[in-house]
Order: sequence, then C-alpha cells, then structure tokens
Amino acid sequence: MWGGRFAEGPSAIMREINASIPFDKALWRQDIAGSRAHISMLAKQGIVSEADAKTIDRGLEQIAAEYERGGVPEDWNLEDIHMTVEARLTEIIDSVAGRLHTARSRNDQVATDFRMWVRAANLRAIAGIDVLLEALVDRAEEHADSVMPGFTHLQTAQPVTLGHHLLAYFEMLMRDRSRFRDALTRMEECPLGSAALAGTGFDLDRNMTARELGFARPTRNSLDAVSDRDFALDYLMAASQCALHLSRLAEEFIIWASQPFGFVKLPDALSTGSSIMPQKRNPDAAELVRGHAGRVIGCTTALMITMKGLPLAYSKDMQNDKPPVFETAGLLDLSLAAMAGMVADSGFDVVRMRKAAEAGHATATDLADWLVRQADIPFREAHHITGTAVKLADEKGTALDELSLEDLKSIDSRIEQGVFDVLSVDASVAARTSYGGTAPVRVREQVTEARQRLVGEV
Repeated sequence: MWGGRFAEGPSAIMREINASIPFDKALWRQDIAGSRAHISMLAKQGIVSEADAKTIDRGLEQIAAEYERGGVPEDWNLEDIHMTVEARLTEIIDSVAGRLHTARSRNDQVATDFRMWVRAANLRAIAGIDVLLEALVDRAEEHADSVMPGFTHLQTAQPVTLGHHLLAYFEMLMRDRSRFRDALTRMEECPLGSAALAGTGFDLDRNMTARELGFARPTRNSLDAVSDRDFALDYLMAASQCALHLSRLAEEFIIWASQPFGFVKLPDALSTGSSIMPQKRNPDAAELVRGHAGRVIGCTTALMITMKGLPLAYSKDMQNDKPPVFETAGLLDLSLAAMAGMVADSGFDVVRMRKAAEAGHATATDLADWLVRQADIPFREAHHITGTAVKLADEKGTALDELSLEDLKSIDSRIEQGVFDVLSVDASVAARTSYGGTAPVRVREQVTEARQRLVGEV
C-alpha cells in the first residue's frame, strides 16, 4: 500500500491510528457489490478484458462466501475493508486482481460503500417505525373510549382517551418516517467513478454502475461526491429526532408503570427484577431507550463537528464518519423494536386511569365552556367563576360534578341544572369533537385514516 514513495513502512502508532478495519469491515457486502458492478462496467467499456473481468468477479464471489461463513479477518496492516478485499483477491487470482482498481480511488469507493450501507439503515429504520406504528394504531383502536387524564406540566389538565394519547405518538413517528424517506430521496446518487476527486480519463459508464447498485443516477460533481457526508448526517438527524420521540414515549411508560400512577403493567419480556428487592419490577428497556436518545444525539454532534471545517475534497478525518453512524443504527433499531413490543404487549389499567381523570378536576374547562355557551358569559369571567368552583370543591373534598346545584349557584346564579351534563369525564371527552380532538368518534376516524396512511392511501 505504501508503494515506492516511502522508504519505511508505518510506525506502530501510525498503523494503529490509521487502521479502520475493526469497524469498516461492516461494509464488506457493499464493498464487494460495488467492486462487482465496477468490474462489470469496465469490461463493457472495453477497459479490461471480459476474461479478466470474469476472473475478478469469481474471486469476489468467493471472498463474499468466505466472509459470510467466517467473518472478515482483521489485518491492521491492510488498514481497511477495501484493501482487505483487494489483498484477498490477489491471493486468489494473482496479479489480475490489480485491474479491479482501474479508474477508481478508495475515495469514491468508500463513499459508495458507505452510502449503500446508510441507505439500508434508512430502510431498516422505516421498517422498524412501521411495526411500532401498527402497534400504536391497534392499541388506539382498542382504547378509543378509555378515559385517562391528559396532562400539562405533568398536572391533570383535561380528560382525554388513551387512544387519542397513543395516536399523538403515531403522528410523531409518521414525521420520523417521512424524514427517513426524504433522506433516501437525496441518497439516490452514486459516487463511483468520481475517482480520487477530479474524475478519470477512462471512458466510464457511470450510469451503468449507478443502476447496478440501486441508485437513480451518478453524482454530478466529483469533488462533492468523494467529500459529501450529507447522506450520513441526514440519517443521523432523522435518527436523533426519532430517538427523541421514542424517549418521550419511553418516559410516559416509565411514569405510568410507577406505583403512584399504576396506569400500565409492562410486559415481563421488557422488564427486570432487582438483585435485592424481590418486589421490584423495573422498566429497564424503557429506561435504556430513553438513555439511547442521548447517545444518538451525541453521535450526530460528533459527525457534524468532524465535518464542519473540512476543505474539499477528502481528508482522513472522514474515516471517523462510520463509527457514529454504525452506533446510531444499532441503538435505533433496538429502541424501535423495544418500544413496539412495549406498546403491543403492555396491559393498561383503564379503571385506574379513569379514576385519576375523575380526581383532578379535569372537567373544569368544560364548566367554563358551558358558561360561555349557555350563559353568554365572556370566557375570562367564566374562567374566574370556574376557578372559584374548583376552590369550593377542594374545600369540600369532592369532584366538580359532585358539587350540588346550590353550591354552584352560590358562586354564580346563572348556573343551571344542565351544567351537570358536561361535568363527567365521559361527557368531557365526548364533547371534544373538533377535528383532531379526543372524542371517541374522532379517535376512531383517526384510526381509520391512520391505517390508510400506513399503506399509502392518504
């Protein structure tokens, strides 16, 4: 690899800092696929002979079978997966292997391999999101009528349905899904053939290699092609946003599973016990998902900082592009699977949820709205009257709908018997019929629409 330019090989320190084979061996499938497409194109263009191309292709096929069986060997003297494959190819077919690297550089080679790997990671993320979306929709339909407290500032605010609450996460994850899809659209260009930075004088058919590797077209600028890592950052930023949403959902399950709430029982498969306290049922999977979000965001920041000051074209700093992406993909795939299982298999205590909704004066806004509609009172005045009613209920130790008509009239004489039609939690959620509201009829409509969106009909 050092060729004739250097009198000595790399020192031990240089050897260790320079080697990327411990992590970029994950690209071996993409590297071999790219090499097979490249040699096929070189043969078609008459740059190498058909016989040599077939020999090289058979050798690459043999290497793929070896790596599939036994993994990729780590020879740090070979630095990376690209030289590891080429060295093994030389062992198999001798000097003919040297023709493979005609009209390409490791710069466009790694850019192509990495782009293909990240493309697959995007597709896995979308598939994982789809499984979680299905679970959310199924549970939302099951609990379209299940009343629970809705919170702001983690204080009881208004009653909502559990189905409505779960569909909020459906919306978040649909946006995540769209971000990964958008990233795939921008990833549809193939760098192979850009060579080191300036292109090549060989008569390549870059459209052919792009097609064979599943890209829509070749990249338009060779300088940009070998130095672009936007595709990796697109993935990382989409993953960061998705990890944030998963962390929020995990936090809800952690809170709901705690004894003071008791809204949910997490599945055994996603819980652990304590080494000393036998009564404990720890939400470890959810806590780890919550923790993974920080690591994913850290990986995104790491690559952004690596790229922020690099001049064109390739710099060795960019060898550090893969570890944060590989780490993120592993964490995100696990987090999506864990949360899909949690949503699908957790048991919700709807009785306890309802009691919690009934206990926090969650229908106070309904009283204010009734005063506006039925007594033609300005909302700010109605808000003040309702606050007085809440204070009286607290003093009496009762719920709002347990106050007597006389109690309410003592606050404002315009209150009538009909007010009790809106003060129950069921009446409250049923009244929220605006589009996107928590009324069970609206939740069921949203479930139907959600299923259509999942299959692309909306």
